[in-house]
Amino acid sequence: MATLLYRLGRGALRRRRLVVALWLVVLVVAGLAAATLRGPTASNFTMPGTESQRALDLLADQFPAASGATGTIAVKAPADGQLATPQGQAVVQELVQQASALPGVVGAVNPLQVGAVSPNGRYALVQVQFATGGDDVTDEQRTAYEQVGAAAKAQGWQVAPGGEVLGGEPEIGSTEALGVLVAAIVLIITFGSLVAAGMTMLNALIGVGAGMAGLFALSGAVQLTSTAPILALMLGLAVGIDYSLFITSRHRQNLLDGLSPEEAVGRAVGTAGSAVVFAGATVVIALAGLAVVDIPFLTVMGLAAAGTVTVAVLVAITLQPALLGFAGRRVLPRRLRAVPTDGTVADEDDSDVTDRPAAATTTTEERNRFGFRWARLVTRFRVPVILVGLLGLGLLALPTPDMRLALPGAATAAVGSPARVANDLTVEGFGAGFTGRLAVVVAGDTPQATSAAVPQVTALLQRTENVLAVAPPQLSPDGRTALLGVVPKTGPTDEATETLVHDIRGAVSGIPDADVLLTGVTAIGIDVSEKLSDALPIYLLLVVGLSVLLLMLVFRSLLVPVKAALGFLLTVAATFGITVAVFQQGHLADLVGLDTPGPLISFLPILLIGILFGLAMDYEVFLVSRMREDFVHGETARQATISGMGHGARVVTAAALIMISVFGGFVFLEDPVIKSMGFALAIGVAIDAFVVRMTIVPAVMSLLGDRAWWLPRWLNRALPNVDIEGEGLRTHLEERTPTHV
Repeated sequence: MATLLYRLGRGALRRRRLVVALWLVVLVVAGLAAATLRGPTASNFTMPGTESQRALDLLADQFPAASGATGTIAVKAPADGQLATPQGQAVVQELVQQASALPGVVGAVNPLQVGAVSPNGRYALVQVQFATGGDDVTDEQRTAYEQVGAAAKAQGWQVAPGGEVLGGEPEIGSTEALGVLVAAIVLIITFGSLVAAGMTMLNALIGVGAGMAGLFALSGAVQLTSTAPILALMLGLAVGIDYSLFITSRHRQNLLDGLSPEEAVGRAVGTAGSAVVFAGATVVIALAGLAVVDIPFLTVMGLAAAGTVTVAVLVAITLQPALLGFAGRRVLPRRLRAVPTDGTVADEDDSDVTDRPAAATTTTEERNRFGFRWARLVTRFRVPVILVGLLGLGLLALPTPDMRLALPGAATAAVGSPARVANDLTVEGFGAGFTGRLAVVVAGDTPQATSAAVPQVTALLQRTENVLAVAPPQLSPDGRTALLGVVPKTGPTDEATETLVHDIRGAVSGIPDADVLLTGVTAIGIDVSEKLSDALPIYLLLVVGLSVLLLMLVFRSLLVPVKAALGFLLTVAATFGITVAVFQQGHLADLVGLDTPGPLISFLPILLIGILFGLAMDYEVFLVSRMREDFVHGETARQATISGMGHGARVVTAAALIMISVFGGFVFLEDPVIKSMGFALAIGVAIDAFVVRMTIVPAVMSLLGDRAWWLPRWLNRALPNVDIEGEGLRTHLEERTPTHV
């Protein structure tokens, strides 16, 4: 692989104008395709095969009028008892008429006629039925719905339209640009050159632009969830900058070693580029592996993010060498741009290469850098370091067992948002159960069977613990399907409500001659969360096993992959613990701008495992591959560990800070789902890079010594040689080096 990438890097530099032109064409074509083919994103999370989804499918087929999105308008009169007065009734009636006349609305129910009024006569709930699902409600229809009740508000009434119809696509604002700005500053400090920093950032942005444009172009044919593009943007930016950083950093070192720009690029792509390809492949495999859990919306999210990562890798190994060719030695700090005069600089001709070794001897100045000093400190006190690291991560992981999962709801929406205002007003007037109502679908083969089953179901529901009320049934036009509303006593994300869902399903399972199915937004959220929780151990086992196999292939070792997998598990446990402590338990929630703590979004744990696995393997490969490179070329195991850390610490630190900055930028968004994703990813990268990979890993490697690189001979012969550290490339170059007299 290294030799192939070496040739690719040199070829890209030689034909740099063509390479840049081709990528610009790709960017333009993808942009035009996105503008013309882009389709809508979905804000709902369906789960084929679950009871709640089967109920929705049944309603769509037999009772379409009840299968569309619903809205609930919470109304609060200026004083108690006012809803019973003629004036108050007139205000409510006018409000119902306005809602019924909205575009896309099938009808609205007068709360005075169905008893949806609080005992004190001050609060009312107007049910609004839309003709289409929430994802098909247009922005114009949603805006008109939010503006209902202007006349009532002018008279001192509070009118708050809410419900599932308000679910929309999270918006990307300017706050996350702060992460990109911080990343640019880190690049400037790391490189000491505006040219190198600007080129690395430009390369990453082109890759992100092409990847996101391609993703939106495909959205016309494949339905994306609203969070899929956000996740793809997060990862595309983070890995795009990091991969370009690694190649540029190695290229600069090659220039300082006396190589010509063309030879320096070739070797940078052949060595650092090999690590980039492998690291990118692990991220892609982990994200694509989400398809294994057989959850459609999660599969689409994983594949969307995997696509942007693939583009980032391709850009790094093709466009980056071309841009470096335009920059020449200007990628170096100004004081280091003078060409060495020791006679070892390679000619531009392809047949000539320098007689310098690929890995130059480490200078005294380099050995005094922080990376070397840190590595010597960690290896010297390796046992205390390991113990303190394990204890610290264990303490951070303590809240993990308390983790609860749920789909996002209005109760945790940003304070002041329309959904949150309506939710709070409903809870204030009626209780939390009215914000998480359930729907029971009764379907018989004949109208008589349905009519016979409905009273039995109603009686069972009323006797079920934690049920506050059961609404009268609504019948489909043919009389074969009935819909009953159930109001729990507790909120949609309470554990008691989850228990109630299972109790209801158990109670109505024996009704003869009719199918009785429980659904509703609350039931869907519970079903999705449970299926994701069941899939989590399987997926975790998959990625851990995959990490062991991949790293065994790369490092020709048994203990290094096991150590890496255990480190990954520590990272995941500690990240979950911190995220639970902040977003679920509310500790330090103000620091991240979280208004209301609550359960974590259902897909966050499994998504976090997939992403952190890929990123953890990034740092493992970039650090440990240099250790192995030095070990196989004669250094002792301890010295190879110090050397690998010393050379890689600066770049890995910069890469981690960039990822943390990019992910952290999304914490400033108001959407709690995106906020929690950005926070968890930023914390996970920080823990894995600085605690696990740069502290515990070198300590363990030093403790293992030569045993770290042991592999049975039969297994060594059976495994293919991917040559991540460039050993084959080194041999190839030595064979082509002319003899100097």
